[in-house]
Amino acid sequence: MFGALKDGVLSAGIQERIALAVAEFNGCSYCLSAHTMVSRNVAKLSDEEIEAARRGTSADPKAAAVLRLALAVAENRGRTGENAFAAARDAGLTDEEIVETIANTVRNVFTNYVNESLDVDVEWPLVTPFATTAR
Repeated sequence: MFGALKDGVLSAGIQERIALAVAEFNGCSYCLSAHTMVSRNVAKLSDEEIEAARRGTSADPKAAAVLRLALAVAENRGRTGENAFAAARDAGLTDEEIVETIANTVRNVFTNYVNESLDVDVEWPLVTPFATTAR
């Protein structure tokens, strides 16, 4: 799955935005830390765009549509319903982009759960979920 998605139709920047949104949703500090570093240094996202992605939005309309769908998939555990897909299509996403959005969401849920379950040490500058920092 990792290899197939790396060469998919969604750009690295959009894939990183999905990773950030899903990690925030799942409260995974490890993935937030890792993907903040990759988003900044590899995908070259601005700090504003990284924070927006963590909140499930983007200044880029296509990325915002992808994030809405990704969070609908995560929040509803895959039971998004036709309205979510219709909204994604209305925003201009192709069927291939929709499927890859779902696949990227699932991949990130998996890595969030692995890292949280195994309490993996964070090896990058620590980024904590917004809900955690607000406590």
